[in-house]
Amino acid sequence: MQNMQRMKTFIHQKNDWPNFHWNSEQIVGLLSEARNLQGRLIGKMESLGFNLRNEALLDTLTLDVLKSSEIEGEFLNPNQVRSSIARRLGMKIAGSVESDRNVDGVVEMMLDATQNCFKPLTTERLFDWHAALFPTGRSGMYKITVADWRKDSTGSMQVVSGAMGKEKVHFQAPDSSLVENEMNLFLDWFNNHEKTDLVLKAAIAHLWFVTIHPFEDGNGRITRALTDMLLARSDKSNQRFYSMSAQIRLERKGYYEILEKTQKGNLDITEWIKWFLNCLINSLKSSDSVLVKVLFKADFWTKQSKIIINERQKKLLNKLLDGIDGKLTSSKWAKIAKCSKDTAIRDINDLIDKDILQKESAGGRSTNYELKKWKNASR
Repeated sequence: MQNMQRMKTFIHQKNDWPNFHWNSEQIVGLLSEARNLQGRLIGKMESLGFNLRNEALLDTLTLDVLKSSEIEGEFLNPNQVRSSIARRLGMKIAGSVESDRNVDGVVEMMLDATQNCFKPLTTERLFDWHAALFPTGRSGMYKITVADWRKDSTGSMQVVSGAMGKEKVHFQAPDSSLVENEMNLFLDWFNNHEKTDLVLKAAIAHLWFVTIHPFEDGNGRITRALTDMLLARSDKSNQRFYSMSAQIRLERKGYYEILEKTQKGNLDITEWIKWFLNCLINSLKSSDSVLVKVLFKADFWTKQSKIIINERQKKLLNKLLDGIDGKLTSSKWAKIAKCSKDTAIRDINDLIDKDILQKESAGGRSTNYELKKWKNASR
């Protein structure tokens, strides 16, 4: 009897799996708020010009890719991510750099999910995403099964914490022999079940897919891509102006707690949906910061339109406006602009004279520079 109870620990082991249900009265207010914020955000973005909307899109997608990877403990180069996205969307940006294959893979998956959000989700498409995430066929040092369902060749797929001998199993996925059938059920629902509100469908799909855990690695990133795909459908737009992944990254502790509680509970997923909707609402509210940054950048260049600025200076000023890594020194200027240090110093002093740059007040062994207008505007 104890063995039977232990075997029924997780929701995918329940007799009524995957017949999820929830209390509509408890979520209707949150769903209405999320839908209202979605509409207001889309309205704001549609009022912007084409270039500003593209700038906001690029900022949001860059943030989404970076934060989705950070949740898994992988920190990608922001310039590579931004450049990779811009190339694939046909955008010309200042200071574009070459990007690594693993960066391009994450970008390709996320763009396919959002830019082609209205296309059906198929096994082949998921396998393509998985292959893009692991172009070398390895996860770190380890060879893994790529573009196919997991095989569990080294044992059950588990989420475990704690020291060896004192491990705590937070979750155990369905046996690999069940994955193909589980995914067929999921894909049929994903593509054909049209009665459920798309925002709710995003919440359900997120929980359902990550519970199946169909791949040997990369399940979290693919789960979030599927979430973005359904949220894009709910927006009726393939342009993304808010990042659910960035918000999950901020609320990561709560995310793992509600996920574990739900996966060890029953098929009533009301609390999971409430958490998801609150996270989405916070994500939509935080999108204002992206809009403020984009509008400031546009205003900045409008105000500088009559000032003579050379191409090197434009490139570095855009870097500062987009958020440069670390401090800006004359040496870093010379490296990015591919010029001598003397030329960099002349460029910098010229912008200081034009009241665009200033020396940072904090002292140090080297002199750092910042945008004077940005500092004043952000107070």
